[in-house]
Amino acid sequence: MVDKDDTSLDLAGWVTLNNQSGAEYKDAKLTLMAGDVRRARPREEVGLAMRGVDLKAPSMPQFQERAFFEYHLYAMERPTTIRNNETKQLSLLNASNAPVTKELIYDARGDWWRSWWYPGRSDSDPGGGHDTSGYHKVNIVLELANSRKNNLGIPLPAGKVRVYKLDDRGGQQFIGEDTIDHTAKDEKVRLYVGDAFDVVGDYKRTDYRKMAANVIEESFEVKIRNHKEVPVEVKVLDHVWSDWKVIQSSHKHVKKDAHTIEFPVNVAADGEVVVTYTIRTKW
Repeated sequence: MVDKDDTSLDLAGWVTLNNQSGAEYKDAKLTLMAGDVRRARPREEVGLAMRGVDLKAPSMPQFQERAFFEYHLYAMERPTTIRNNETKQLSLLNASNAPVTKELIYDARGDWWRSWWYPGRSDSDPGGGHDTSGYHKVNIVLELANSRKNNLGIPLPAGKVRVYKLDDRGGQQFIGEDTIDHTAKDEKVRLYVGDAFDVVGDYKRTDYRKMAANVIEESFEVKIRNHKEVPVEVKVLDHVWSDWKVIQSSHKHVKKDAHTIEFPVNVAADGEVVVTYTIRTKW
């Protein structure tokens, strides 16, 4: 459950048991294993061990966690009975008042970049045909550190995370969901929960110049419009390749990695920010 200011949350993890075996298991002692356990099996055989982590009000956990080999075991403290064709939810873990940060991210060329780029590609430059992006969504991402300092620091098994938030009347409203991998303590959890309604973006390449057989210069313009009654911060992402350099920019940028740059911008209430930049690429 995310608080009113989107700065902290309560977390509750659940295990869903679904018995379709044709038999009843009375007073069963249940132990679940979390981790990437390798099995030799046909490709079409797929299984899931556990799922269900909700960011909402916690309840008392019914499992005791301990490390085992290179995995983690969750042993149920008391036996449980599960009948045939029955689905049962059991409390796995909980935490309260864990600090969380909310990010608004505009990544207009993300999908195109992932489909075009691969390591070592050198046969061509991006060329024409991708001058304007039709993607206007600003993504909402929640990030939290799985640490004891943040009231967590527990092994989180892979599964689906559902996020809720209290409204002004005290009701719990579902605001999005994502999946996480097995996450060790002191690692970060990032959740893409949805897209902003009142914050939108436009992206276009305004100029393309081939300076030599292996040198190009590209100019870009990104517009972020905020229709909310409060200011927002948006992280504008773009993707670069080969030997690149930003030779002009209206805003400061951050080099996230070898192929990603980020422009953090503040957009006033009912305002618009225009980011322009030029990149020179050699290959």
